[in-house]
Amino acid sequence: MRGKKKYHIGLIMLFTGYQLLASGQAGNDKNIRPDSLAPTHSTFIVGEIILTGNKRTKAHIILREIPFKSGEEYPMTELVNKLEDARRLLMNMALFNKVVVAARNFEGNKVNIIVTIKERWYLFPVPYFRPVDRNLNQWIIEQKASLDRVNYGAKVLYNNATGRNDKLRFYFIGGYTKQLSFSYDRLYIDKKLKWGMNLGFAMGKNREVTYNTINNKQVFIKDNDNFLRHFTNANLELTYRNAIKTRHRIGFRYTMEEVSDTIRKLNPTFFKKGGTRVEYPGIFYSMSYFDLDYNPYPTKGYAADFSIGKEGFNNSINVWYLSARGSGSWHVSPKTFFNLNIYGSIKLPFTQPYFMQRFLGYGETFMQGYEYYVIDGVAGGYLKTTLTRELLNFSIRVPAKKGKEPQRIPFRIFGKTYGNAGYVHNPQPGENFLSNKMLYSGGFGIDVLTFYDVTFKFEYSFNQLGQNGLFLHRKSIF
Repeated sequence: MRGKKKYHIGLIMLFTGYQLLASGQAGNDKNIRPDSLAPTHSTFIVGEIILTGNKRTKAHIILREIPFKSGEEYPMTELVNKLEDARRLLMNMALFNKVVVAARNFEGNKVNIIVTIKERWYLFPVPYFRPVDRNLNQWIIEQKASLDRVNYGAKVLYNNATGRNDKLRFYFIGGYTKQLSFSYDRLYIDKKLKWGMNLGFAMGKNREVTYNTINNKQVFIKDNDNFLRHFTNANLELTYRNAIKTRHRIGFRYTMEEVSDTIRKLNPTFFKKGGTRVEYPGIFYSMSYFDLDYNPYPTKGYAADFSIGKEGFNNSINVWYLSARGSGSWHVSPKTFFNLNIYGSIKLPFTQPYFMQRFLGYGETFMQGYEYYVIDGVAGGYLKTTLTRELLNFSIRVPAKKGKEPQRIPFRIFGKTYGNAGYVHNPQPGENFLSNKMLYSGGFGIDVLTFYDVTFKFEYSFNQLGQNGLFLHRKSIF
Protein backbone atom coordinates (compact mmCIF):
# COMPACT_ATOMS: atom_id res chain seq x y z
CA MET A 1 0.00 0.00 0.00
CA ARG A 2 2.84 2.33 0.87
CA GLY A 3 4.50 1.64 -2.49
CA LYS A 4 1.29 2.48 -4.37
CA LYS A 5 1.02 5.76 -2.47
CA LYS A 6 4.60 6.68 -3.43
CA TYR A 7 3.81 5.81 -7.05
CA HIS A 8 0.83 8.19 -7.13
CA ILE A 9 2.96 10.93 -5.52
CA GLY A 10 5.39 10.42 -8.39
CA LEU A 11 2.55 10.85 -10.90
CA ILE A 12 1.42 14.06 -9.22
CA MET A 13 5.01 15.35 -9.44
CA LEU A 14 5.06 14.37 -13.13
CA PHE A 15 1.93 16.33 -14.04
CA THR A 16 2.86 19.25 -11.80
CA GLY A 17 6.15 19.46 -13.67
CA TYR A 18 4.31 19.30 -17.00
CA GLN A 19 1.93 22.08 -15.93
CA LEU A 20 4.91 24.31 -15.17
CA LEU A 21 6.37 23.54 -18.59
CA ALA A 22 3.05 24.19 -20.36
CA SER A 23 2.51 27.52 -18.64
CA GLY A 24 6.08 28.69 -19.22
CA GLN A 25 6.90 28.93 -15.49
CA ALA A 26 9.59 26.28 -15.50
CA GLY A 27 11.90 28.19 -17.81
CA ASN A 28 14.80 26.00 -18.90
CA ASP A 29 14.84 23.75 -15.80
CA LYS A 30 16.43 20.57 -17.12
CA ASN A 31 15.76 18.70 -13.84
CA ILE A 32 12.03 18.33 -14.74
CA ARG A 33 11.94 15.13 -16.77
CA PRO A 34 8.44 13.63 -17.07
CA ASP A 35 9.76 10.39 -18.50
CA SER A 36 11.94 9.83 -15.43
CA LEU A 37 9.25 10.36 -12.78
CA ALA A 38 7.00 7.37 -13.60
CA PRO A 39 7.32 3.96 -15.30
CA THR A 40 6.91 4.31 -19.06
CA HIS A 41 4.94 1.07 -19.36
CA SER A 42 2.08 2.29 -17.12
CA THR A 43 -1.20 3.14 -18.85
CA PHE A 44 -3.86 5.58 -17.74
CA ILE A 45 -7.45 6.21 -18.70
CA VAL A 46 -8.52 9.78 -19.43
CA GLY A 47 -11.34 10.65 -17.04
CA GLU A 48 -13.24 13.92 -17.04
CA ILE A 49 -11.93 16.81 -19.14
CA ILE A 50 -12.67 19.99 -17.19
CA LEU A 51 -12.65 23.38 -18.93
CA THR A 52 -12.14 26.64 -17.03
CA GLY A 53 -11.83 30.24 -18.22
CA ASN A 54 -13.94 29.88 -21.37
CA LYS A 55 -16.50 32.58 -20.71
CA ARG A 56 -17.40 32.95 -24.39
CA THR A 57 -15.96 30.01 -26.29
CA LYS A 58 -18.29 27.03 -26.43
CA ALA A 59 -17.04 23.87 -24.75
CA HIS A 60 -17.53 21.65 -27.82
CA ILE A 61 -15.35 24.01 -29.90
CA ILE A 62 -12.50 23.61 -27.42
CA LEU A 63 -12.96 19.85 -27.07
CA ARG A 64 -12.83 19.53 -30.90
CA GLU A 65 -9.16 20.61 -30.81
CA ILE A 66 -8.07 18.31 -27.99
CA PRO A 67 -6.43 15.14 -29.43
CA PHE A 68 -7.86 12.77 -26.82
CA LYS A 69 -11.28 11.98 -25.32
CA SER A 70 -12.65 10.74 -22.03
CA GLY A 71 -12.34 6.98 -21.78
CA GLU A 72 -9.27 6.66 -24.00
CA GLU A 73 -6.23 4.86 -22.58
CA TYR A 74 -2.58 5.84 -23.09
CA PRO A 75 0.86 4.97 -21.77
CA MET A 76 2.22 7.65 -19.48
CA THR A 77 4.75 9.14 -21.89
CA GLU A 78 2.19 9.24 -24.71
CA LEU A 79 -0.37 10.96 -22.47
CA VAL A 80 2.18 13.62 -21.53
CA ASN A 81 2.78 14.25 -25.24
CA LYS A 82 -0.98 14.42 -25.81
CA LEU A 83 -1.29 17.12 -23.15
CA GLU A 84 1.37 19.22 -24.87
CA ASP A 85 -0.31 18.66 -28.25
CA ALA A 86 -3.60 19.85 -26.77
CA ARG A 87 -2.02 23.04 -25.43
CA ARG A 88 -0.34 23.74 -28.77
CA LEU A 89 -3.49 23.12 -30.83
CA LEU A 90 -5.59 25.32 -28.56
CA MET A 91 -3.06 28.17 -28.78
CA ASN A 92 -3.08 27.85 -32.58
CA MET A 93 -6.80 28.65 -32.60
CA ALA A 94 -5.72 32.29 -32.02
CA LEU A 95 -8.55 32.68 -29.48
CA PHE A 96 -6.58 32.55 -26.25
CA ASN A 97 -3.70 34.44 -24.65
CA LYS A 98 -2.76 31.53 -22.41
CA VAL A 99 -3.51 27.81 -22.21
CA VAL A 100 -2.51 25.32 -19.50
CA VAL A 101 -3.38 21.61 -19.81
CA ALA A 102 -2.61 19.46 -16.76
CA ALA A 103 -3.78 16.61 -14.55
CA ARG A 104 -6.20 17.47 -11.79
CA ASN A 105 -6.38 14.27 -9.76
CA PHE A 106 -6.11 10.50 -9.97
CA GLU A 107 -8.68 7.81 -9.29
CA GLY A 108 -6.71 4.58 -9.50
CA ASN A 109 -5.37 4.51 -13.06
CA LYS A 110 -7.90 7.12 -14.22
CA VAL A 111 -6.69 10.71 -14.48
CA ASN A 112 -8.88 13.79 -14.84
CA ILE A 113 -7.60 16.59 -17.07
CA ILE A 114 -8.12 20.31 -16.47
CA VAL A 115 -7.80 22.80 -19.32
CA THR A 116 -7.35 26.38 -18.12
CA ILE A 117 -7.56 29.14 -20.72
CA LYS A 118 -7.39 32.90 -20.74
CA GLU A 119 -9.51 34.31 -23.55
CA ARG A 120 -8.49 37.21 -25.76
CA TRP A 121 -10.51 40.31 -26.48
CA TYR A 122 -12.56 39.47 -29.56
CA LEU A 123 -14.37 42.64 -30.70
CA PHE A 124 -12.31 45.34 -32.42
CA PRO A 125 -14.27 48.34 -33.78
CA VAL A 126 -11.25 50.37 -34.86
CA PRO A 127 -10.21 53.04 -37.36
CA TYR A 128 -8.73 51.79 -40.62
CA PHE A 129 -5.53 53.29 -42.03
CA ARG A 130 -3.42 51.42 -44.55
CA PRO A 131 -1.21 52.39 -47.50
CA VAL A 132 -2.37 50.79 -50.74
CA ASP A 133 1.13 50.05 -52.00
CA ARG A 134 2.45 46.51 -51.92
CA ASN A 135 4.71 47.06 -48.91
CA LEU A 136 5.80 49.80 -46.50
CA ASN A 137 9.07 50.45 -48.33
CA GLN A 138 7.35 51.18 -51.62
CA TRP A 139 4.96 53.58 -49.92
CA ILE A 140 7.61 55.37 -47.82
CA ILE A 141 10.50 55.50 -50.31
CA GLU A 142 8.97 55.48 -53.78
CA GLN A 143 5.68 57.21 -53.00
CA LYS A 144 7.13 59.57 -50.34
CA ALA A 145 4.55 58.35 -47.81
CA SER A 146 1.86 60.18 -49.74
CA LEU A 147 -1.47 60.31 -47.93
CA ASP A 148 -3.15 60.23 -51.34
CA ARG A 149 -2.13 56.57 -51.48
CA VAL A 150 -3.81 55.56 -48.23
CA ASN A 151 -7.09 53.84 -47.53
CA TYR A 152 -8.84 55.08 -44.40
CA GLY A 153 -12.16 54.51 -42.74
CA ALA A 154 -13.56 52.14 -40.13
CA LYS A 155 -13.65 48.40 -39.66
CA VAL A 156 -15.25 45.96 -37.27
CA LEU A 157 -13.40 42.72 -36.56
CA TYR A 158 -15.40 40.29 -34.46
CA ASN A 159 -13.53 37.08 -33.76
CA ASN A 160 -15.33 34.26 -31.98
CA ALA A 161 -18.55 36.17 -32.62
CA THR A 162 -20.90 33.46 -31.32
CA GLY A 163 -18.31 31.56 -29.28
CA ARG A 164 -17.91 29.01 -32.10
CA ASN A 165 -14.58 30.29 -33.48
CA ASP A 166 -16.42 32.21 -36.20
CA LYS A 167 -15.20 35.48 -37.67
CA LEU A 168 -17.24 38.49 -38.77
CA ARG A 169 -15.72 41.38 -40.76
CA PHE A 170 -17.09 44.75 -41.89
CA TYR A 171 -14.97 47.33 -43.77
CA PHE A 172 -16.09 50.88 -44.60
CA ILE A 173 -13.20 52.35 -46.57
CA GLY A 174 -12.58 55.74 -48.14
CA GLY A 175 -9.45 57.45 -49.41
CA TYR A 176 -7.64 55.79 -52.31
CA THR A 177 -10.31 53.09 -52.71
CA LYS A 178 -13.98 53.60 -51.99
CA GLN A 179 -14.99 50.19 -50.74
CA LEU A 180 -17.63 48.39 -48.73
CA SER A 181 -16.97 44.77 -47.79
CA PHE A 182 -18.37 42.06 -45.56
CA SER A 183 -17.28 38.51 -44.72
CA TYR A 184 -18.35 35.78 -42.34
CA ASP A 185 -16.39 32.60 -41.62
CA ARG A 186 -18.20 29.88 -39.69
CA LEU A 187 -15.82 27.02 -38.97
CA TYR A 188 -18.57 24.48 -38.23
CA ILE A 189 -22.21 24.26 -39.30
CA ASP A 190 -22.99 20.63 -38.43
CA LYS A 191 -23.30 18.75 -35.14
CA LYS A 192 -20.33 16.50 -35.93
CA LEU A 193 -18.09 19.58 -36.30
CA LYS A 194 -16.73 18.65 -39.71
CA TRP A 195 -18.44 20.97 -42.19
CA GLY A 196 -18.10 24.76 -42.24
CA MET A 197 -18.98 27.69 -44.44
CA ASN A 198 -17.75 31.16 -45.25
CA LEU A 199 -19.00 33.89 -47.52
CA GLY A 200 -17.90 37.34 -48.54
CA PHE A 201 -18.90 40.35 -50.61
CA ALA A 202 -17.03 43.49 -51.68
CA MET A 203 -17.68 46.37 -54.02
CA GLY A 204 -15.75 49.54 -54.71
CA LYS A 205 -14.15 51.97 -57.13
CA ASN A 206 -10.83 53.77 -57.72
CA ARG A 207 -9.67 57.01 -59.28
CA GLU A 208 -6.18 55.55 -59.83
CA VAL A 209 -5.38 52.29 -61.64
CA THR A 210 -2.25 50.25 -62.35
CA TYR A 211 -2.55 49.84 -66.10
CA ASN A 212 0.83 48.29 -66.99
CA THR A 213 4.19 46.99 -65.75
CA ILE A 214 7.34 48.54 -67.25
CA ASN A 215 10.86 47.72 -66.05
CA ASN A 216 9.18 45.56 -63.41
CA LYS A 217 7.53 48.64 -61.89
CA GLN A 218 3.80 49.24 -61.73
CA VAL A 219 2.67 52.18 -63.87
CA PHE A 220 -0.30 54.20 -62.60
CA ILE A 221 -2.76 56.67 -64.03
CA LYS A 222 -5.02 58.90 -61.94
CA ASP A 223 -8.10 60.99 -62.70
CA ASN A 224 -9.15 63.38 -59.96
CA ASP A 225 -12.57 63.93 -61.52
CA ASN A 226 -13.64 60.43 -62.57
CA PHE A 227 -13.42 56.89 -61.32
CA LEU A 228 -11.29 54.70 -63.58
CA ARG A 229 -12.18 51.33 -62.06
CA HIS A 230 -15.29 49.66 -60.61
CA PHE A 231 -15.29 46.18 -59.09
CA THR A 232 -17.58 43.68 -57.39
CA ASN A 233 -16.51 40.39 -55.80
CA ALA A 234 -18.54 37.68 -54.06
CA ASN A 235 -17.64 34.23 -52.83
CA LEU A 236 -19.29 31.26 -51.13
CA GLU A 237 -17.20 28.41 -49.76
CA LEU A 238 -17.77 25.09 -48.00
CA THR A 239 -15.05 23.64 -45.77
CA TYR A 240 -14.50 20.11 -44.54
CA ARG A 241 -12.28 19.25 -41.58
CA ASN A 242 -12.41 15.59 -40.61
CA ALA A 243 -9.04 15.58 -38.84
CA ILE A 244 -7.52 18.32 -36.72
CA LYS A 245 -4.60 19.28 -38.96
CA THR A 246 -6.15 19.14 -42.46
CA ARG A 247 -8.87 21.28 -44.02
CA HIS A 248 -10.50 21.07 -47.45
CA ARG A 249 -12.25 23.96 -49.19
CA ILE A 250 -14.46 23.99 -52.25
CA GLY A 251 -16.13 27.14 -53.45
CA PHE A 252 -17.60 29.44 -56.03
CA ARG A 253 -16.84 33.10 -56.69
CA TYR A 254 -18.08 35.87 -58.92
CA THR A 255 -15.89 38.72 -60.22
CA MET A 256 -16.76 41.88 -62.11
CA GLU A 257 -14.06 44.35 -63.19
CA GLU A 258 -14.67 47.44 -65.28
CA VAL A 259 -12.16 50.12 -66.31
CA SER A 260 -12.49 53.32 -68.25
CA ASP A 261 -11.77 53.60 -71.95
CA THR A 262 -8.59 55.50 -71.01
CA ILE A 263 -7.13 52.30 -69.58
CA ARG A 264 -7.99 50.37 -72.73
CA LYS A 265 -6.20 52.93 -74.89
CA LEU A 266 -3.08 52.92 -72.69
CA ASN A 267 -2.91 49.12 -72.57
CA PRO A 268 -5.07 47.25 -75.13
CA THR A 269 -4.09 43.93 -73.47
CA PHE A 270 -5.35 44.95 -70.01
CA PHE A 271 -8.38 42.73 -70.76
CA LYS A 272 -8.61 40.31 -73.65
CA LYS A 273 -9.66 41.67 -77.06
CA GLY A 274 -9.27 45.26 -75.91
CA GLY A 275 -12.43 45.31 -73.80
CA THR A 276 -13.21 47.50 -70.79
CA ARG A 277 -15.28 45.06 -68.72
CA VAL A 278 -15.06 41.42 -67.65
CA GLU A 279 -17.59 39.47 -65.64
CA TYR A 280 -16.97 35.83 -64.84
CA PRO A 281 -17.53 33.00 -62.33
CA GLY A 282 -14.83 30.91 -60.75
CA ILE A 283 -14.67 27.54 -59.02
CA PHE A 284 -11.86 26.26 -56.81
CA TYR A 285 -10.68 23.55 -54.46
CA SER A 286 -7.92 23.84 -51.87
CA MET A 287 -6.39 21.68 -49.18
CA SER A 288 -4.30 22.94 -46.28
CA TYR A 289 -2.31 21.07 -43.65
CA PHE A 290 -0.82 22.59 -40.48
CA ASP A 291 1.28 20.80 -37.88
CA LEU A 292 3.16 23.71 -36.34
CA ASP A 293 4.16 24.58 -32.81
CA TYR A 294 2.75 28.11 -33.24
CA ASN A 295 1.01 29.13 -36.46
CA PRO A 296 1.74 32.90 -36.42
CA TYR A 297 5.50 32.29 -36.00
CA PRO A 298 6.44 28.61 -36.34
CA THR A 299 9.77 27.35 -35.06
CA LYS A 300 9.00 23.65 -35.51
CA GLY A 301 6.69 21.60 -37.72
CA TYR A 302 5.27 21.46 -41.22
CA ALA A 303 2.60 23.23 -43.27
CA ALA A 304 1.34 22.87 -46.82
CA ASP A 305 -1.32 24.38 -49.05
CA PHE A 306 -2.56 23.22 -52.45
CA SER A 307 -5.09 24.98 -54.73
CA ILE A 308 -6.61 24.28 -58.13
CA GLY A 309 -9.30 26.28 -59.87
CA LYS A 310 -10.86 27.71 -62.97
CA GLU A 311 -11.52 31.40 -63.62
CA GLY A 312 -13.98 32.20 -66.40
CA PHE A 313 -15.63 30.00 -68.98
CA ASN A 314 -15.60 32.25 -72.05
CA ASN A 315 -13.22 33.99 -74.44
CA SER A 316 -12.79 37.03 -72.18
CA ILE A 317 -11.46 35.14 -69.16
CA ASN A 318 -10.39 31.52 -69.45
CA VAL A 319 -7.67 30.32 -67.09
CA TRP A 320 -6.88 27.16 -65.17
CA TYR A 321 -4.51 27.63 -62.25
CA LEU A 322 -2.60 25.36 -59.92
CA SER A 323 -0.54 26.53 -56.95
CA ALA A 324 1.19 24.89 -54.02
CA ARG A 325 3.30 26.03 -51.12
CA GLY A 326 4.97 24.24 -48.27
CA SER A 327 7.15 25.02 -45.30
CA GLY A 328 9.15 23.10 -42.74
CA SER A 329 10.89 24.25 -39.58
CA TRP A 330 13.46 22.25 -37.62
CA HIS A 331 15.28 23.07 -34.39
CA VAL A 332 19.06 23.10 -34.65
CA SER A 333 19.37 23.85 -30.92
CA PRO A 334 16.82 24.83 -28.24
CA LYS A 335 16.80 28.46 -29.44
CA THR A 336 17.91 28.11 -33.06
CA PHE A 337 15.80 26.80 -35.92
CA PHE A 338 16.00 26.43 -39.69
CA ASN A 339 13.05 27.16 -42.01
CA LEU A 340 12.50 26.10 -45.62
CA ASN A 341 9.67 27.70 -47.63
CA ILE A 342 8.70 26.64 -51.18
CA TYR A 343 6.10 28.13 -53.53
CA GLY A 344 5.10 27.27 -57.09
CA SER A 345 2.24 28.15 -59.45
CA ILE A 346 1.15 27.78 -63.07
CA LYS A 347 -1.64 29.30 -65.18
CA LEU A 348 -2.95 27.77 -68.39
CA PRO A 349 -3.05 28.66 -71.19
CA PHE A 350 0.14 30.74 -71.04
CA THR A 351 -1.37 33.57 -73.09
CA GLN A 352 -3.25 35.71 -70.60
CA PRO A 353 -4.33 39.38 -70.46
CA TYR A 354 -2.37 41.76 -68.23
CA PHE A 355 -5.15 41.57 -65.66
CA MET A 356 -4.36 37.87 -65.03
CA GLN A 357 -0.53 37.97 -65.05
CA ARG A 358 0.25 38.98 -61.46
CA PHE A 359 2.83 36.63 -59.96
CA LEU A 360 5.60 37.72 -57.55
CA GLY A 361 5.62 40.92 -55.54
CA TYR A 362 1.93 40.94 -54.61
CA GLY A 363 0.68 40.31 -51.07
CA GLU A 364 2.68 37.69 -49.21
CA THR A 365 4.06 36.14 -52.43
CA PHE A 366 7.39 37.94 -52.86
CA MET A 367 11.14 37.49 -52.70
CA GLN A 368 13.11 39.40 -50.08
CA GLY A 369 15.33 42.04 -51.69
CA TYR A 370 12.89 42.62 -54.57
CA GLU A 371 10.26 44.57 -52.62
CA TYR A 372 10.48 47.49 -55.08
CA TYR A 373 9.67 45.25 -58.06
CA VAL A 374 6.83 43.15 -59.39
CA ILE A 375 7.42 40.14 -61.62
CA ASP A 376 4.45 39.25 -63.81
CA GLY A 377 4.10 35.88 -65.50
CA VAL A 378 2.20 32.62 -65.75
CA ALA A 379 4.49 30.02 -64.17
CA GLY A 380 7.29 29.83 -61.65
CA GLY A 381 8.02 29.94 -57.95
CA TYR A 382 10.67 30.41 -55.31
CA LEU A 383 12.59 28.74 -52.51
CA LYS A 384 13.44 30.55 -49.27
CA THR A 385 15.76 29.39 -46.50
CA THR A 386 16.12 31.08 -43.11
CA LEU A 387 18.28 30.39 -40.06
CA THR A 388 16.81 32.04 -36.95
CA ARG A 389 17.84 32.33 -33.31
CA GLU A 390 15.76 33.65 -30.44
CA LEU A 391 17.64 36.51 -28.81
CA LEU A 392 15.24 37.78 -26.14
CA ASN A 393 12.01 36.57 -24.54
CA PHE A 394 10.41 38.90 -21.99
CA SER A 395 7.17 40.63 -21.08
CA ILE A 396 6.22 44.10 -19.86
CA ARG A 397 3.76 44.38 -16.98
CA VAL A 398 0.79 46.65 -17.58
CA PRO A 399 -0.98 47.94 -14.44
CA ALA A 400 -4.57 46.73 -14.11
CA LYS A 401 -7.63 48.02 -12.30
CA LYS A 402 -7.94 47.19 -8.65
CA GLY A 403 -9.05 43.62 -8.10
CA LYS A 404 -8.06 42.44 -11.59
CA GLU A 405 -5.01 40.47 -12.67
CA PRO A 406 -2.27 42.67 -14.21
CA GLN A 407 -1.75 42.22 -17.95
CA ARG A 408 1.62 41.44 -19.45
CA ILE A 409 2.63 42.30 -23.02
CA PRO A 410 4.98 39.58 -24.31
CA PHE A 411 7.93 40.24 -26.60
CA ARG A 412 10.08 37.70 -28.41
CA ILE A 413 12.98 38.99 -30.50
CA PHE A 414 14.70 36.86 -33.13
CA GLY A 415 17.82 37.38 -35.22
CA LYS A 416 17.97 35.72 -38.65
CA THR A 417 19.86 35.29 -41.90
CA TYR A 418 18.18 34.17 -45.13
CA GLY A 419 18.57 33.37 -48.81
CA ASN A 420 16.06 33.30 -51.72
CA ALA A 421 16.06 31.80 -55.20
CA GLY A 422 13.21 32.10 -57.70
CA TYR A 423 12.09 32.09 -61.32
CA VAL A 424 9.06 33.45 -63.23
CA HIS A 425 8.20 32.50 -66.82
CA ASN A 426 6.47 35.13 -68.93
CA PRO A 427 6.01 34.46 -72.68
CA GLN A 428 5.16 38.16 -73.15
CA PRO A 429 7.70 39.97 -70.94
CA GLY A 430 7.48 43.31 -72.77
CA GLU A 431 9.81 45.90 -71.22
CA ASN A 432 10.52 43.82 -68.11
CA PHE A 433 13.90 42.28 -67.31
CA LEU A 434 13.35 40.12 -64.20
CA SER A 435 11.21 37.42 -65.80
CA ASN A 436 12.62 34.34 -67.60
CA LYS A 437 15.81 34.28 -65.51
CA MET A 438 16.96 32.90 -62.17
CA LEU A 439 16.73 35.42 -59.35
CA TYR A 440 18.73 35.39 -56.11
CA SER A 441 18.77 37.43 -52.91
CA GLY A 442 19.80 37.21 -49.29
CA GLY A 443 20.21 39.17 -46.11
CA PHE A 444 19.81 39.33 -42.36
CA GLY A 445 17.28 40.84 -40.01
CA ILE A 446 15.36 41.09 -36.75
CA ASP A 447 11.82 39.82 -36.10
CA VAL A 448 9.73 41.10 -33.18
CA LEU A 449 6.73 39.01 -32.10
CA THR A 450 4.34 40.58 -29.60
CA PHE A 451 0.74 40.74 -28.33
CA TYR A 452 -2.08 39.27 -30.46
CA ASP A 453 0.40 37.70 -32.89
CA VAL A 454 1.64 41.03 -34.27
CA THR A 455 5.00 40.55 -36.02
CA PHE A 456 7.38 43.31 -37.12
CA LYS A 457 10.21 42.38 -39.49
CA PHE A 458 13.29 44.54 -40.07
CA GLU A 459 15.34 43.06 -42.92
CA TYR A 460 18.51 44.22 -44.66
CA SER A 461 18.51 42.49 -48.05
CA PHE A 462 20.80 42.19 -51.10
CA ASN A 463 19.76 41.18 -54.62
CA GLN A 464 21.66 40.12 -57.75
CA LEU A 465 21.18 43.59 -59.27
CA GLY A 466 23.73 44.91 -56.78
CA GLN A 467 21.03 46.68 -54.78
CA ASN A 468 20.61 46.54 -51.01
CA GLY A 469 18.57 48.25 -48.34
CA LEU A 470 16.48 48.02 -45.20
CA PHE A 471 12.96 46.65 -45.69
CA LEU A 472 10.08 46.72 -43.23
CA HIS A 473 7.22 44.21 -43.01
CA ARG A 474 4.34 43.81 -40.61
CA LYS A 475 1.83 41.02 -40.05
CA SER A 476 -1.14 41.15 -37.71
CA ILE A 477 -4.79 40.18 -37.32
CA PHE A 478 -5.85 43.85 -37.45
